[in-house]
Amino acid sequence: MRAFQTAVVAVLVAGMVAGCGGGPATGDVSGTVSYDGKLIEIGSIAFYPADGKGPTAGGAITNGKYTVPKVPVGTARVKISGAKDAKKQKMYDDPGAPLVTTSSELLPAKYSDEKATELRFDIKSGPQTKDFELAK
Repeated sequence: MRAFQTAVVAVLVAGMVAGCGGGPATGDVSGTVSYDGKLIEIGSIAFYPADGKGPTAGGAITNGKYTVPKVPVGTARVKISGAKDAKKQKMYDDPGAPLVTTSSELLPAKYSDEKATELRFDIKSGPQTKDFELAK
């Protein structure tokens, strides 16, 4: 009976250990993004592993603020895009055509291109804040 109890406890402990942290460690990153001293009103932010291996994480920038949960721990390349000249226009030339929002990229490639970005951030486990104050 004692051997059975020991085996059951061992299986339960192994199950609990396997269930803890099921996957790579992550951090939740939030902060603000500004360009040339002005908050980016609408945009996106993405974190890519610097070594090119592993999952990415990203989210929206709204009124200069962002929150991205579950960013893999480690050094990340950061891609930030911002919208400028956002306007509504008809999807096609017809009076009943739906309106779509169009815009162009606000930021230079050194921030907005996945391969060319100069931005890096060391992601740690747990919640953290990173403000990006981007210069022209």
